[in-house]
Amino acid sequence: MLDIIEMRRDLHRHPELGFTEFRTATIVVETLQSLGYEVIYGRDAIDGPSRRGLPSEEVLDHAYERAIKNGANPQIAEQMKGGYTGVVGILRGSEPGPTLAFRFDMDALPIKESTDQQHVPQAEGFISQFNGNMHACAHDGHTTIGLGVAEALSKQKLKGTIKLIFQPAEEGVRGAYAMVEKGMLDDVDYLFCAHLGCDVPTGQVHGGTQGYLATTKLAVQFHGVASHAGADPEKGNNALLGAATALLNIHAIPRFSTGDTRINVGVLEGGTAANIIPEHARMIVETRSESEETNRDLEQRVRRIIEHSAGMHELTYEIEVAGGAIPITCDPDMVELANEAARDAAGVHTVPEQMAYSTGSEDASYMVRRVQEHGGKATYMIVGASNPVPHHHPRFDIEEESLHIGIDVFRRIAKRLLQAE
Repeated sequence: MLDIIEMRRDLHRHPELGFTEFRTATIVVETLQSLGYEVIYGRDAIDGPSRRGLPSEEVLDHAYERAIKNGANPQIAEQMKGGYTGVVGILRGSEPGPTLAFRFDMDALPIKESTDQQHVPQAEGFISQFNGNMHACAHDGHTTIGLGVAEALSKQKLKGTIKLIFQPAEEGVRGAYAMVEKGMLDDVDYLFCAHLGCDVPTGQVHGGTQGYLATTKLAVQFHGVASHAGADPEKGNNALLGAATALLNIHAIPRFSTGDTRINVGVLEGGTAANIIPEHARMIVETRSESEETNRDLEQRVRRIIEHSAGMHELTYEIEVAGGAIPITCDPDMVELANEAARDAAGVHTVPEQMAYSTGSEDASYMVRRVQEHGGKATYMIVGASNPVPHHHPRFDIEEESLHIGIDVFRRIAKRLLQAE
């Protein structure tokens, strides 16, 4: 029997960023195989060209070697080399029925974890061992819940098929799209996704969520000409100045009457010394809106600003889509089914009728959209987990009772839809 708490703590000790979840994903594969699941992983689970914001080859290789040194199964990890870290576990019931999918994300964040003794992982000895990486958004808990659900369902009789989807690179909304494009959702009749925490206390569950924003993340490279800033400034083309011009004008884009919008340049880098005209600059910018159409409009305005800012300073540029998401529309009957399952789950004391509300973005939205386009239904739940600080904070942690609650909620959903016994 899986030790759920130790599993989560082991994953917390070894946080891995998007598309580098080699150790985490090999543990998922090994666990699913030991429970009798058919397992799809590596290039069979992810469409390579559709991955967004893929780390550099150097970063991928370093993370791979680190994973092997920390116990990743080399035979399994070899199939994931290069950033193919998605995993899908399939369990076919003894009788025909619908295909039910649960989705769990696995990646961590580039945050240095707090060493404050009031921080439970530090006090109890399961703080991150990978300096500068941290599970600060509960994905260690999500992966653990997924494996706990796998174990629970492996012991039950099913009328239909279970698909457990373990997704890489949710942070930056980068990984789901590639699994969708590989066809991993095409046969799914029902999809349930969930997040721990999100300002919801332990013991409270929402069967649906509204408010998730459409978003596009753009990585931009500006290329100019270097020269001596004192002797020959007119002979240079200042890439950093062009990027700064773009930044100021991007933030000057007006608000929209068609829906709430957000825009942010989160990274601006360039230059090497005070006396050198910078020949290169890098920018990462995001757009968001409650409307998919408005977000597309915002993105096009940003692209035009980048083009003309580069032109003003005689620069060349490249733009890469480094991430994206769309709004999520939960099917009301799936929301109610999740609420019913939660009301019966051990440890749940509150199941509000209203959906949870979030103005973040979630790339599970592409999975939800694909299932609904194919005639299926889906929802995105919030399973409460009391947190001492907000998500993405160096002292983030989850109340571990929430893991058992999450497993029981998913198990009860499967029981209702697949008549599991």
